Amino acid sequence: MAKESRREQSVDELKAEIARSRERVARDLREFRREIDIPRRIKRSFQQQTVAWVTAAVIVGALLIVLPARRKTVRVEPKVRTPGKDPQRKLLEAGFALGALKFAATVLRPVLVSFITKKVRGYVDQSQGQPAAKRRSLI
Repeated sequence: MAKESRREQSVDELKAEIARSRERVARDLREFRREIDIPRRIKRSFQQQTVAWVTAAVIVGALLIVLPARRKTVRVEPKVRTPGKDPQRKLLEAGFALGALKFAATVLRPVLVSFITKKVRGYVDQSQGQPAAKRRSLI
């Protein structure tokens, strides 16, 4: 079926057909815009089915809380263990050595300070040429 020629239609008929076509396109475009307006559709759905939306939100929240988080455990074993070179043992020995050194420094500090002050006074007395006993009696 071939369409009839446009030349045989009058100008008024063509204008009317064009107007109908524009109205049809405008109507289809409005309907399309309504269909793709997702936020409006969600809002309307929430207003009409509030209980279903709230129930779904509660269920999803409960599932997120109840389901355990996926935890990946990684275990690394040392390649070769030598009996004399245990890194944890060396670390423990170093910790004990540092603790003993700190304790010794705390206990021996007064002794070291007095020893060093005596030695420094001896060097000062020698450089000034006076014996230490005379100088002490002056002070």
